[in-house]
Amino acid sequence: MNWEKIKKTLGPGILFASTAIGVSHLVQSTRAGANYGFALLIFIIAANVLKFPFFEFAARYASATGETLIDGYKKLGKFAIWLYFIITICSMFFVSAAVVLVTAGFMDNLFGLSELWSHFQLFPVALVFVVTVGLLLSGKFNFLDHLIKIIGTTLLVSTLVVFIMTLLKGPATHVPDFTPPAIFEESSLLFIIALMGWMPTALDMSTWVSLWAVEKMRSTNYHPSLKESLIDFNLGYWISAFLSVCFVTLGAYLIYGTGRSLPTGSVGFADSVIKLYTTTMGNWSYIIIGTAAFSIMFGTCIGLFDGYARTLERTTTLIFAKKSQPIKNSRTVYIWSLVLLALGSFSINAFFSGQFKTLIDLATTISFLIAPLVAIANFKLVSNKYIAKSFIPGKLMTFISYLGIVFLTGFAVFYIYVMFL
Repeated sequence: MNWEKIKKTLGPGILFASTAIGVSHLVQSTRAGANYGFALLIFIIAANVLKFPFFEFAARYASATGETLIDGYKKLGKFAIWLYFIITICSMFFVSAAVVLVTAGFMDNLFGLSELWSHFQLFPVALVFVVTVGLLLSGKFNFLDHLIKIIGTTLLVSTLVVFIMTLLKGPATHVPDFTPPAIFEESSLLFIIALMGWMPTALDMSTWVSLWAVEKMRSTNYHPSLKESLIDFNLGYWISAFLSVCFVTLGAYLIYGTGRSLPTGSVGFADSVIKLYTTTMGNWSYIIIGTAAFSIMFGTCIGLFDGYARTLERTTTLIFAKKSQPIKNSRTVYIWSLVLLALGSFSINAFFSGQFKTLIDLATTISFLIAPLVAIANFKLVSNKYIAKSFIPGKLMTFISYLGIVFLTGFAVFYIYVMFL
């Protein structure tokens, strides 16, 4: 394998991992471990394994065609791309609002901004929006590519160190009257669905893997082979999957059964997560871990906003542009998409002010409910009707895909049954 070619390929998979290692890991996985110990680990592993093909198909399709999955959706028919466009519009504000709220919590915990701006409680949230949009308006994909690699490496190393030290130290002592929570009661089942909704991230974001892959090809002027593309993607995906297990372990070893609980506010939650690290490494590490955690959440914000803006740019072009009158400046669509996303998401944050847990669970649940539709569409696009035979997934991947579609559909139907029937 030519290392120079690999270097030209690496990026989209790492960008995907850094976008995934945000709310699903720092928040949901930690909550799972803190509240249920290792009881929910099987659901996290199942979500990572059974969603894998549908994310991998994005990298596969981009390598096979040089196009994004969104272009593929148009080939499935107008209904498919319109449905994806509507799904994106309906979910993006809630998802972005949730991620920004967590990011603002870590930033506020690190810099104490809410104390300085006590008359404007949403100042940290507004600041995250402004800085994120400002960086993306600079239009430097290479900057985003390099920044995410640095941020992701920092948190990866620190998390692995704490994970190993926590395993060596062993779990905290349980309180004498501790009773494990029931997994199969309604509140627990709803949390499980929310947990899997963003594990490792929302399935409708699979298009972003192809968007970033195509942009990487354009910026490097190099079209990687399927093997090279999958090395990049698999590296990012399975690092993300492994880190989800690390965060469950931290919650299970350091909080579960101790009588302590994670705060429901974003700032308090951020402080508790950082203290999971300092409990093991010592108070001296607080500022280092706090910076790393904020950085990864900020990296998630950047990746999220860029992904949604690129999605709106591409879907708008494919739906509304005419061959005789193509959209001349898609960059304008990208810019207005960022502005729209920021304003809409900030409005959601204002409406759900003080309801950190509610907003997170709502956003993750929405993602899980729309996942079966995305899974089916992605699976169809890697058939021999749309890509060359040499790019078609093998029998094992096809088998896991069928299992994944049944898994996602079954839980979505179950959720609807519990909530509305």
